[in-house]
Amino acid sequence: MKVLFGSPGKKSGLILRIGQCVFAAFSIGFMASASGFSSTTAFCYLIASMGLQVLWSSGLVLLDIHALRSNRDLHTNIIVSLFVVGDWVTATLSLAAASSSAGVMLLFTRDTNICKADATLSCNMFQISIAFAFVSWFLLAISSYVMFWLVASI
Repeated sequence: MKVLFGSPGKKSGLILRIGQCVFAAFSIGFMASASGFSSTTAFCYLIASMGLQVLWSSGLVLLDIHALRSNRDLHTNIIVSLFVVGDWVTATLSLAAASSSAGVMLLFTRDTNICKADATLSCNMFQISIAFAFVSWFLLAISSYVMFWLVASI
């Protein structure tokens, strides 16, 4: 099996997973600290999706750390298949949540001017949270792509 950038059990994979986890946590933190986020379902979906991504990525960070410390190979058929399914599911959910939240923000800022009319909404915090969600999804997309090629090389 090939060893690609971002493979499980390698330093590059660990860095990708840490980045996913950190940016998803930042997205949750900024959205949760903004006032009025719970009134919009798309924002709650973003929180749930990023929470799932934090759990998935942090679990794989711990697995990568264990593999690096004990010098174990994580390139078995079962483990890579599990990584592929988990990465693709979380990537799909993360992209859907970030895109729907971005759509709601466009509606708020351009079409209805809710952000200008309602001073209690923290629209800048929403936008920062959505940007972090897209960065987290991008890192997850890289991992998903690498996992796909690892499964193809089995």
